[in-house]
Amino acid sequence: MALLAAPATGAPTGTVSATSTVSATAAANRTARPRVLLAPVTVTPTKPLTPSHLKGLLWTDVMLRATAGLAEVTLRYSPTTYHLTEQTLGFWEFLDRTAPDTDCTTLSEDRIGALYMAYRAQEGRADETTMRAYADAVEHHGWVHPAGSRVLDLWAGHYARLGMHDPGLRAHQPPSLGLEETLGLLADRGLCLDLRSHGGPAYLDVTRHGLPLRRIVTPHGRPNYLACALRELLPLATAYDEIVLLCDQELDADYQLLDRVLTAFGATVRRVLLGRVPIEGRIRSARHGGWAGHTVGDLLDGVCGTYDEPVVRLGMRLYFIAVLGAGPQQSFQHDALRQSLTRAARLLSRGAGDATDPAPVAEVLARHRTGHLYVNPYRLTSALLARHRPGPTRELLQAVYL
Repeated sequence: MALLAAPATGAPTGTVSATSTVSATAAANRTARPRVLLAPVTVTPTKPLTPSHLKGLLWTDVMLRATAGLAEVTLRYSPTTYHLTEQTLGFWEFLDRTAPDTDCTTLSEDRIGALYMAYRAQEGRADETTMRAYADAVEHHGWVHPAGSRVLDLWAGHYARLGMHDPGLRAHQPPSLGLEETLGLLADRGLCLDLRSHGGPAYLDVTRHGLPLRRIVTPHGRPNYLACALRELLPLATAYDEIVLLCDQELDADYQLLDRVLTAFGATVRRVLLGRVPIEGRIRSARHGGWAGHTVGDLLDGVCGTYDEPVVRLGMRLYFIAVLGAGPQQSFQHDALRQSLTRAARLLSRGAGDATDPAPVAEVLARHRTGHLYVNPYRLTSALLARHRPGPTRELLQAVYL
C-alpha cells in the first residue's frame, strides 16, 4: 500500500501556455520526487501489542507521513507474508490441537497471548505432515486462523484510535516471490547454501562479507522470518531510491544480513534500529508475558476518557518517539506518558499565529533528513518540544501527528 503525497507545483517557465506549463511542471515534479520504501518489522498476530511494539509502530507512522511530504512513499507491512513462520503457523496448529472448541472470535488479546505463552512453553511440536497442510492453506488459499483474525481486528481498532495509517492488516497481501524462486535468485548470486537435497536446511550465505551463515529454511521446507522478508523485499530492491528497514536491536543481526542481500541486488538500504521499551526495568520478549496493564489497549483505555482524541494521538507520539528516543534506556512510565499528553494539549491549544514556525511544512520536514531521503522521526518530534523555538503549525501537526 502506498501513501502518496500530492505533488508540488512550480512557477510557469518557458514559452508554452500557462496551462500546459503547470501540467508539465506537475508531471516533472511527480517524476522528480524520490521513491522510498518503508519496511518495518511486522508483528505477528499472536499476542497483545506491547509498549515495544507501539514504539516501533509510531516511529514508522511518523516516518511514513513526514517523508510523504517530500517523496513518494510506500509502506510494506504485510502480516500475510509472515503467517508461514513457525511462531505463527505452529501456534495456530497448537490451538486446534489443544483447544479445538474455543471460540476465538470472542477472546481478548490478553487471552490469546496467554495461549501463545503456553504454546512457546510446550515441549512437543506438530508433525511435519500437519504443518505442511497448514502451510498449504495459508500459501494457496489465503487462510487465516480465527485467533489471528481476531487479533488483527483488535489491532485495526487500536490503529484507528491512534490515527495510524492502516497498511492492510486484514488484507490478503502475499509476497510476489515464491520460496523456491527466492532461493533460486539467492543461489544465482552465490548467496544461498541449500542442503535440503541432502536432508539439511537452506542457509543464507554472505560469509564473504564477514557475516555468519544463517539458516532460513528447515530441512522440511519451512521458512523463518528472514526467508519471508526476502520473499517480500527482493522483488522491490531496485524499484525504490531508498529502502528503510526498521527493526528492534534484538533483530539487528538478521537485518544486517537483509541489508547486505538487498544491497547486492542493487538497493540503497538504510537501517533504523530501535531499542525495546523496558517495563519496570526489564526487557522481556512478548512470548514470556509481562504485559499486564501495559498493552496498547490498556494504555488507550487509561487515557481516552481523560484526553480528547487529538491530544492522545499527539501525546503518544511525543512520548514514544521524543521522550523514549531510539534506545532502550528508559522504562515505560505512566506519569511520563501523562506529562507528554499534557504537553500535547498545550501545543494543540496554541492559536494559529501564536509564535508558530512560519516556514512551509515541506521546509520544516526537509530539515530532518540529512544524508538520507526519509525524515527522521526523533529529530522532527523532539523539535516540537524544544524551548525558545517557534511552535509547530496546525498544518504540520495535522499532516504528521493527528
